[in-house]
Amino acid sequence: MDAYRTPDAAFDHCPDFPWEPAYAQVVDPDGGTLRMAYVDAGPADGPVALLLHGEPSWSFLYRHVIAELTQRGIRCVAPDLIGFGRSDKPLDQGDYSFARMVEWTRELVFDHLDLRDVTLVCQDWGGLIGLRLVAEHEGRFAGVVAANTGLPTGDFDMPELWWMFRRAVAAAEVLDVGRLVAAGCVRPMADDVRAAYDAPFPEERAKAGPRVMPTLVPTQPDDPAAEANRAAWEVLSTSQVPFLLAFSDSDPITGAMAPIMHKLVPGARDLDHPTLENAGHFLQEDAGTELGRVVADFMLG
Repeated sequence: MDAYRTPDAAFDHCPDFPWEPAYAQVVDPDGGTLRMAYVDAGPADGPVALLLHGEPSWSFLYRHVIAELTQRGIRCVAPDLIGFGRSDKPLDQGDYSFARMVEWTRELVFDHLDLRDVTLVCQDWGGLIGLRLVAEHEGRFAGVVAANTGLPTGDFDMPELWWMFRRAVAAAEVLDVGRLVAAGCVRPMADDVRAAYDAPFPEERAKAGPRVMPTLVPTQPDDPAAEANRAAWEVLSTSQVPFLLAFSDSDPITGAMAPIMHKLVPGARDLDHPTLENAGHFLQEDAGTELGRVVADFMLG
């Protein structure tokens, strides 16, 4: 599998992101390996928060959440999904699939890091991947914080705004990743922050991951990932794992998922679910410190 590895120097000027990356090797379908990056911050013996980002961001998105959680004594593990951040980036869009994204992440957090009693914090594709991990390895998880995410099965249509995003990504001759993240925020974004979202992709050929991810979201009942996602919902709909919904007030893409999960997931029913104000789809960027406090309070009681 041909993959691009972003030069380390590309990440030299990412503001408020002091943590050095760690790396693990995960298996590619051709029998080789891909290097998967992650941040592991905070006390080694603290309760563990697994922070999963989505499209088209990377662990940098969680910098203010990590700062808040580590200050409260929580260990943070924040991977860069394959194709994003400091992780290797397969160059062929055909090398990506929903199942592979789940398996690569599972291999990192369970086989390599052996994480247990984990609280999943997930947004966007972080939820599509993370909620599958919860359903398929429920005993590994102590809790879930779902933030602006869901787990589509293809049985219901996606919002028109999402379809507009998918079409825009497909049509873009040059994919402006920083602009896409900024457009999903409601608070102004500084130039150096926007540059940090562009940093993983100094060459257009490296953007196969951000380009293909919208096409991997199930939009038809017979999608390749639909059956596995339905099976995940069967588990989630009986799960007693505490399940906090921490959605923002200004995300037209995923906002409708919060009441659905509240209704369907038993672990969500008796909790007081916060709404993060003045925050868009990328609520970690708009309200990262606030989200960190919500997660810490949930984890520590």
